[in-house]
Amino acid sequence: MSDTRPSLPRVPRPLAQALALTPPGALSLGLTRYARAVATRHPAMFRRLGAHGQARFLIDPTDLPFALLLEPGGGRPRVTLLRRSAQAQATARIAGSLSALLGLVHGAFDGDALFFSRDLAIEGDTAAVLALRNALDDAELDLSEEIFAFAGPLASGLRPFVGLVERHTGVVLHRPAETLPW
Repeated sequence: MSDTRPSLPRVPRPLAQALALTPPGALSLGLTRYARAVATRHPAMFRRLGAHGQARFLIDPTDLPFALLLEPGGGRPRVTLLRRSAQAQATARIAGSLSALLGLVHGAFDGDALFFSRDLAIEGDTAAVLALRNALDDAELDLSEEIFAFAGPLASGLRPFVGLVERHTGVVLHRPAETLPW
């Protein structure tokens, strides 16, 4: 039986190289502010983590020059951008292409299918990862809508840009109506 599903999109190398030039402190600050805005809009998501609310998750988009250390902080999250050479103590590591990770958050892809197809790798405390997955699934996040809410009056200008990026890259930037075939 052959695998007929298309391969997951990857971040183009020139874009990844450009992102490598971004100051990690500035991105960490922006991502932390964004995560805290999401936490304010979805406090139940962080409560759903239960005993894993203080876990440290290393989110590793393998097609980007950095990883993200997510510390839920019991509802006051912090996100730290780490260069590939940096070491971080984490409860668990979740690795895959950016498109796989975003598709998983948006519920577009089945996490088990990504794991068994080796498009997603998990290391460390799998119970913590499962708690994070369940919290995200229950919250039904749409990261684009969260960005629009965070951007306030700038959202109207961002909407067409997000749609354009999604169409040209194939990366799922919103919550689709149904699960995709990954």
